[in-house]
Amino acid sequence: MKKIILLLMAALVGGSLSLSAQARRALKINEVMVENTTNFVDDFGQRHGWIELFNAAHAPLEISSVYITDDPSNPTKYPVPLGDVNTKMPKRQHVVFWADGNPSHGTFHLNFKLTPGKDNWIGIYEADGQTLIDSVTVPASLAANQTYARKADGEGEGVEAWEVRNDEGDLYVTPSSNNIIRDTNNKVDMFRENDENGVAMAIMAMAIVFSALLVLAICFYIISKIGARKMRQSKAEAQGIDTTVEDHPEHDSGEEIAAIVMALHQHLDAHDNESTILTINKVKRAYSPWSSKIYSLRELPRR
Repeated sequence: MKKIILLLMAALVGGSLSLSAQARRALKINEVMVENTTNFVDDFGQRHGWIELFNAAHAPLEISSVYITDDPSNPTKYPVPLGDVNTKMPKRQHVVFWADGNPSHGTFHLNFKLTPGKDNWIGIYEADGQTLIDSVTVPASLAANQTYARKADGEGEGVEAWEVRNDEGDLYVTPSSNNIIRDTNNKVDMFRENDENGVAMAIMAMAIVFSALLVLAICFYIISKIGARKMRQSKAEAQGIDTTVEDHPEHDSGEEIAAIVMALHQHLDAHDNESTILTINKVKRAYSPWSSKIYSLRELPRR
C-alpha cells in the first residue's frame, strides 16, 4: 500500500513538473539592449544593458528556477532566485533583467554583462539546466541605445522575426511594454473622417439617452399599475370580497339604478313618515314646569 501511495505521489509531482515545464515554453526573449547610455535606468538610477522577457501564455507564469545565460557552454550561469513574488509574471506581460554584473542588487540583476561590438548570444534554460527554452543572437552591428526586438511580442522564430529599433519613426524602444504600440483606433478614425464636428455623434448620444429614459418611464408605469392591482387584490382578499366579480358591470339598466336609489332613500328617510306613529322625545329639565311661576296668572280676575 505504501509503495502505491509513493508511486502516486511521484506521478503527481512528475506531472506537475511536466506541466510547469510546458508552461515555461511560453517564456520568450522579447527585446535586448546591449549598450545603454541615454535610455532606461534601473532601480539604482544607473544605465546598463538589459534583456526583456515576455510571457506569451494567457495565464500567469512562474519563472523562478529558470536560468539566463550568455554562454551556451554554461547554461546555468544565472539562476533566477526562488521566493521573489515578482517572478510570477502575469499573462501577456513583460519583465526586464539588467545585464550589469551585480546580482547582489536584486533578483532582476544578472551576474554578467553584454559586450558592445560583438555578437551576444542569450539563452533561457529550464530548471534542469539542459532544456533550452528560448535563445537569440544579438548582432554586433547593434549601436548604442538601439535594441534588437521581436516585431510582435513573443511571436516568430529566426532572424525574420526580429528587427533593430532606435526610437526613430515607428520603431520605438519599448522596455517593459508592448513592441507594437497601438496609437490609432479604427472607429475613432472613421468618426473623425465622416463627422468632423461631432454633430452626428452628439445626436446619436442624445437619442440613446432619451430612448433609455422613455423605456424606463414605460417600465415604471407598468410596474406601478401592476403594484396597484396587486394591492387592491390583497385588500379585497383580506376583506373577503370576491375579486373575480367585476366592480362596475358594463351594462347597468336605469330601472336597477332607480330601485337601488329608492331603497336607499326609504331606508335613510323613513323616520316619522307614518301618520299613525307618534314619536315622543323626553326633555330633561332642571325644574318642574308645573310649579313654575311663569305659568301662573299675571292678573287677578275681576270681581
